[in-house]
Parts: sequence; C-alpha cells; structure tokens
Amino acid sequence: MMGKRTAGLVAAIALLGACSAPGLDGEPAASSRSASSPDPVQVDACPNDTAAVALPEPSGTTGVDPRTISGPATASVSDVVVPITQNAVQQLPVVVESCDGTSVTVTDTTRIVTADLYGTIGEIVFSLGLGDRVVGRDSSMGFAQAAQVDVVTPGGHQLNAEAILALDPSVVLTDTSIGPPEVIEQLRASGVPVIFFNESRTLGGVPSHIRAVAGALGVPEEGERLVERVQAEIAESLTMVPADGEPLRATFLYIRGGAGVYLMAGPGSGADALIQAIGAIDVGTDIGLAAEYTPLTSEALIAAEPDVIIMMTGGLASVDGVDGLLEIPGVAQTPAGQSRRVVDMEDTDLLSFGPRVGATIRAIVEAVYQP
Repeated sequence: MMGKRTAGLVAAIALLGACSAPGLDGEPAASSRSASSPDPVQVDACPNDTAAVALPEPSGTTGVDPRTISGPATASVSDVVVPITQNAVQQLPVVVESCDGTSVTVTDTTRIVTADLYGTIGEIVFSLGLGDRVVGRDSSMGFAQAAQVDVVTPGGHQLNAEAILALDPSVVLTDTSIGPPEVIEQLRASGVPVIFFNESRTLGGVPSHIRAVAGALGVPEEGERLVERVQAEIAESLTMVPADGEPLRATFLYIRGGAGVYLMAGPGSGADALIQAIGAIDVGTDIGLAAEYTPLTSEALIAAEPDVIIMMTGGLASVDGVDGLLEIPGVAQTPAGQSRRVVDMEDTDLLSFGPRVGATIRAIVEAVYQP
C-alpha cells in the first residue's frame, strides 16, 4: 500500500537507479473515562475537508529586495515539542473508520506506535500530551522527546513487523506514505489495531489531521485546543510573509548524492504548499511538472529560474554543501546558484506539516527574506 506522494518519489528514484501554550508541569498522566462512556465514539480518520481551512493573507513587508541577498542560510525550529496538556482525559472506546476502509476499535492507547514518512503523526501525539505512551516510532521524528523511543523503521522508511510486535503495541497509527503493506497485514493478523490517516501534507489540512489523530486516541477536546494553537501560530507566521514586491521563484530539490538521487519537487509534493505559504512561486509547478517529484535535469532547472533553492540539510550535506551543489549541471546557471541562495532545514522538520508548521514557516521566511 503506497500513497500518491510516496509512489511518485519512489518511481522517480527507480528511474534514476536508486523525501504557544505551554504544557502544565507537574500534572498527572493521561486518564481514561471509558467507564462513563460505554458507547463507542465514531471517528473518521480520513475526512474529506483537508484543504478547507482558509488561511490569512500575507501582510509583511520585505524592507529589502530579497533578490539582492546572497549566500546560504539555515532555517531551524526548536527541537522540543510542547504538549497542549499533560493531563489529557480520554474518551474510550473509539470506533475509527481508517483511511483504508477498515473499521478499527480502539480500547487501549497505553502503548502507541506511530509511523509515517515525515514523522507527522508522532509529533501530533506528543503535542496532544500522550507522548509518554509512544513506544515505537519512525526515523523521521527528530524532536528531543522522541530520542529515547524505539525506532521501528531500521531500514530508513520501511516498517519492520518484528520490531513493532516486540513492543507489544496497543495501537499503530500510520498512513500510506510508509510500508510495505505486508507488514500491516501481519500486524492486523496478530490482532494489533492499525489505523491509517490521510497522507496529504497541506497547510490547510493540518487542523483536520490533528482532529483525526486526536479523535482516534479519544482526546477530541485536546485536539481542538491544539488546533486553536496551531492556527494562531500559522496566522502569526503569515504576518511575516511579504505582501509587497514581485514574488520570489523557489524550488525544493530532494537530493541524496551518495545514492545518485536528484529530484525536483512539483505539484502535490508538500514542498509546493510550503513555498506558496512563504509567498513564493513554486517553479516546479510553474514550469508544468506533472509529478510530485521529477528527475532533475539541467534544462528544466535553468528554465525554471529559481531565485532560491530549498533543501533538506541532509541532502545538502550529501553533495558536500553549496560548493558541491553548484557542480550539479544547471544549478550554477540559475539566479539562486549565481547568488548561492540555498536555504536548508533539518530533514525531520521541513515537510512535516505537523503542529510546529507555524514555526517552520516563520523560520523559512526569516532565512529567505532576511540578509
């Protein structure tokens, strides 16, 4: 089972031969009030309104022409996830309509495993105040509290059934961005409840994603509080996005130099939504790329004329930094290459579209628009 974005990324790689309110200190752990809620709550893990949230218009000013800024920059966010509460009160059991069409009953959330390509689900669980219940995670969860949690994707982004079952999980939360499907079949055959959420990573879809995860874990009230906080942070970050001047042209390059993977992001990649959020034009979409990730060519890159190149920190390091990036055919011939305008951000943060997305936008805006 594989989602659209992951399928596009994997296909492109194959073609080449090889993507705030503080917590309350001292509060007791989450409790359950299932005894007072005998009838299961019905939850949809795959709502259809993932792009329905209207976002504020950018209202910032550049102060300086961003095209005159030269040199690389690194965007960063705090590696600490702040839970909305440490005293979540659960409503269990919950009957969840999983995105794969399976009805899943959740009666126990004491041992949660989260796994998706970008670590988004795990970040949501920790932000809801249930991080102490997470016993297994994907390798993309890069925030501090996740460091001591066992990794169930030892091969990078491939689930390992034995590693998951060894943790005796009470529920597994995932999406179709990660696999293989045989692992999910093995988990369900072993009696482990597995819930699939929407894989889509869009700015407008963040609230729906949070609500779906919160509902599945029986903490809808905490989910609403988290949504309010995240929406406020997104709105605040958008006030920094310049509303004046000609929009910059930006591209996201997914590169793994050691593996010979060189891809340009296009529509539906998630990178396009992030670039649009910072008030720029996604050049992959603008030049007519049809796939989420397309093998990089010098012709396409030169024609796209990006003013800024955005990359994951690990990807930039894999080609020995900006100097190595400029050796890739076409890069040095772009406005971004000529001014060395490369913005990098940690692999685990850049495309998460989780509860820290407002901070991510702010960090990238600062890196792109401030000298």
